Amino acid sequence: MTTSDTSPPAEVDERTVRKAVGAAAMGNLVEWFDYGIYSYVVLYITLNLIPGGDAGNAGPGYAFAIFAVAYLVRPFGGIILGPLGDRIGRKKVLALTIVVMSAASFCIGLLPTYAAVGFLAPLLLILLRMVQGFATGGEYGGAAAFIAEYAPDRRRGFYCSFLELGTTGGFVLAAGLVTALEFGLTDEAMTSWGWRVPFLIAGPLGLVGLYLRSKLEDTPAFRELEEKAQLSESPLRDVLTKHWRPMIICIGLVLFYNVAVYTILFYMPDYLQTTTGLEATTALLYILGMMVVIMIVIIPVGALSDRIGRKPLILASCVGFIVLSYPAFLMLDTGTVLGTVGGLLVLGLLLVLLLGTMSATLPALFDTDVRYGGFSIGYNISTSIFGGTAPAILTFLVTSTGNNAFPGVYVAVAAVISLGAVLALRESAGKPLPGAGFTTSRAASPSAVR
Repeated sequence: MTTSDTSPPAEVDERTVRKAVGAAAMGNLVEWFDYGIYSYVVLYITLNLIPGGDAGNAGPGYAFAIFAVAYLVRPFGGIILGPLGDRIGRKKVLALTIVVMSAASFCIGLLPTYAAVGFLAPLLLILLRMVQGFATGGEYGGAAAFIAEYAPDRRRGFYCSFLELGTTGGFVLAAGLVTALEFGLTDEAMTSWGWRVPFLIAGPLGLVGLYLRSKLEDTPAFRELEEKAQLSESPLRDVLTKHWRPMIICIGLVLFYNVAVYTILFYMPDYLQTTTGLEATTALLYILGMMVVIMIVIIPVGALSDRIGRKPLILASCVGFIVLSYPAFLMLDTGTVLGTVGGLLVLGLLLVLLLGTMSATLPALFDTDVRYGGFSIGYNISTSIFGGTAPAILTFLVTSTGNNAFPGVYVAVAAVISLGAVLALRESAGKPLPGAGFTTSRAASPSAVR
């Protein structure tokens, strides 16, 4: 159902908004730290937990296949946890996701090796990755809806970009910790036990994220529906029968968005090591540098989307990936400092146009009573099929074709497919969320969006 109440909107003071945004973003940082660790220690996981785990052979491909397994259950997490968040509240479900995610990460750090227990090691890894996938299915959609529903209409891009700042911060924290361990430990120690340390740290970090989220009230939009007894009786049914059009647009937008994210942030460390021959520590330093640039630029991009709109920035990124992805990977394939920095800079700047806008764009597709569920289902279906599978597919394509720049083709094709969804997107900058009935005090607009 769509809320159409005409009573005066409740006000939320800007201090409360900032507190909610900060806590949600910090919780997201913790959760994506957990999720990012895997890709940064994938070669060590290969050597310890995968049968025949020779990093020079098929081992990394098997490890990335297990990485992709988590995405088989992400839609189920979205289908169950998303509508649950529309029924019982965003806060409760977000607290659940961070506990489950961190516990699974902690358990990965305790797994016995393949040499000790045989095939039980990869089987347990698969099980824990599936638990992570289920929890993540309810994370991003809920966190984005949470911030979007707190943020003032005219500054939603600015505030929502802090969510992706938290996400990128989680990756930076994970990559930085792994890099520090590689600097401080011998290769033997890192391979033997050092790779486990980031997973074990995920447990205490999860408690920090849970504490931050427990201090928040649920969003004004959700509480208003709850107080007026206007919550959907069956959010899942309503999404599938009444809101399938925005869900299709969501799937289309997320297709190229997550192919780009998982290629650049997840697959890239292994690509630089196994394809261009860089040392593990050197590869991670390059990735860290790119992510630091992204973190510096992401908030200004979010603020810019409040001024000129989300759609122009998303369209520019889409066209940019179509035209520049392959040349960027040709630059990376040179293996030189200039080529590596240039390729990562091109890909990173195109990616940040999406990171700074999507977390404000996607929640605006859905009404308040189905926002968590509709976003989570559409997002995770697309991510499961196209995003999480990208590292394994790209590893296979590079190996089978012998073309080290082929990942650029894959990203460009994904952008071409998503172009229709980008063109069909309605501008949401400066406009109320569908079903919103509140405003934020002292939240002056930079400018109106025409």
